[in-house]
Amino acid sequence: MARTPSNMMPLGTKAPDFNLLDTVSGKRQCLDELKSDKATVIMFICNHCPFVKHVDEALVSLANDYMKKGVKFIAISSNDVEHYPQDGPDLMKEEAEKVGYPFPYLYDETQEVAKAYDAACTPDFYIFDAEMTCAYRGQLDAARPGNELMVTGEDIRNALDDILAGQPVARTQKPSLGCNIKWKS
Repeated sequence: MARTPSNMMPLGTKAPDFNLLDTVSGKRQCLDELKSDKATVIMFICNHCPFVKHVDEALVSLANDYMKKGVKFIAISSNDVEHYPQDGPDLMKEEAEKVGYPFPYLYDETQEVAKAYDAACTPDFYIFDAEMTCAYRGQLDAARPGNELMVTGEDIRNALDDILAGQPVARTQKPSLGCNIKWKS
């Protein structure tokens, strides 16, 4: 596994639109249908990454806590399934149901969405405000596999709390770190 940091999309960037297959419902979903008028969290994840597996429970807890407050969560997998078949759509659905994702888990077959977001790793997190401009990008928290820190979601929780309170999000944001997105050759 290559330890890859986020590319850190510029703050204020408008969220690139998409229309992708939701592997759980089997329906195509676009950003306009899924976004919130308060805050929208978009995360690039995949089934097999140990960095994602390390935070799966926290992602479910975070989404369950903040969906009640009107925040929407969207997960996207963009990995090359020809070389990483464990990240294919059927197994994405299976994983989402097993872990209990309360959010859509979308399949970016062409990898164009990952490129539009300048996503680099799994997990890679972005938070967009009510106007769908990037207010936060970076890590869930400082926990990583093997560093013995508890997974709390602190960085994302703080950013969401600021957005929901109408406060500016702290400008100091740390990149996420995870496995590189598996790009097609």
